[in-house]
Amino acid sequence: MTPFVLIAAAAILSMIYFARKKPEKSVNWLQFYAKGKEAGFTIKELEHLRHMASGCNIEDPSSIFVSQKPLETCIRAVVSAVRMSGDSEGPLIQDFLSKLFDFCKQMEMKNAEKNSSIKDSRQISEGQALKVLLQGTGIFTSEVIKNTSSYLTISRPENPKITASLQWIGMKISIYFWREDDAGYVFDAFVEDEVFSKGISSLKVEHNDSLFRTQKRKSLRAKLNKAAFVYLVNDADPFKMEKRPGLRCMIEDISDTGCAFRVYGRAPVGRRFKLQFSLDRVPICMPGTVRSVDFNEGANVSLVRMESDILSTSVRNHILCEVFDLLPDEDEDELPFRVIEEEADNSKPEADAQPAEKFQEAANG
Repeated sequence: MTPFVLIAAAAILSMIYFARKKPEKSVNWLQFYAKGKEAGFTIKELEHLRHMASGCNIEDPSSIFVSQKPLETCIRAVVSAVRMSGDSEGPLIQDFLSKLFDFCKQMEMKNAEKNSSIKDSRQISEGQALKVLLQGTGIFTSEVIKNTSSYLTISRPENPKITASLQWIGMKISIYFWREDDAGYVFDAFVEDEVFSKGISSLKVEHNDSLFRTQKRKSLRAKLNKAAFVYLVNDADPFKMEKRPGLRCMIEDISDTGCAFRVYGRAPVGRRFKLQFSLDRVPICMPGTVRSVDFNEGANVSLVRMESDILSTSVRNHILCEVFDLLPDEDEDELPFRVIEEEADNSKPEADAQPAEKFQEAANG
């Protein structure tokens, strides 16, 4: 039945369309196909998109190739039609959905780059976390305390491994930062003075009118506040679903290429973990590698940024449904091991669950 899902989806939308049909303006379908081919879609895919654009009452069907809102309307229609068909695992529909998501991601990221990128250091927000490189000495952490048109004030850079008192005035430093929902930036500057600003020991740094934009984000992320379990990865079978709870964590954001989560203890960079959670009652297993960690020593909590292994097309599409807000709101926060096997016997002794202490020992060992 899988090969007929797209046809069924188009038919459902067409029926809805004709039921609501009003006297329509002339549509330039030649332009629609020309733009669609230029965007990389096949004739067969464009036929489906044509039915869906009509079924969604999109006034100018060609707009789905240049504007994000009508394209998202079409994607939402595809997702709804797939749910109505009851065949969500078919490779044909999943590949088509994946192509639509990729096109939508490219469109949104181009728009974000155009609208959110910055050109000089006067545009850096107060509170922005920084990495400061002092050549020959090391890398320090800092943050922006104040930003005026004349100079940038940053907190005195810190590195717990470097205890010697440093004289910063007149030193040339390189400042790196990652701007949320944008990209990484770097610039060089000279330290003009050491001051107290807002009661904090700080450095007054000269402005730079030309920031270098480094690595751009590779995916769209959605803010999330969802309970999950984290496990050590068994590389022999990294996607194996666990039926017992691991160490509890909270996912802060998610994309089809990874996530950020908070967990008790100090998580090591480069270590492999997997997260298990549910989205719209669908169990998700995401193995990956820790790329960066912000550790709060006072709270003993790590904010972990993990790059995911390559996910299956269906799992990736399901996550992108969350990213593009296409999933219904869940009535309750399901725990993933309950979703996997709701009738499983969970009456085994507590010792069978992996305690946080043992997990941390294994993670750090």
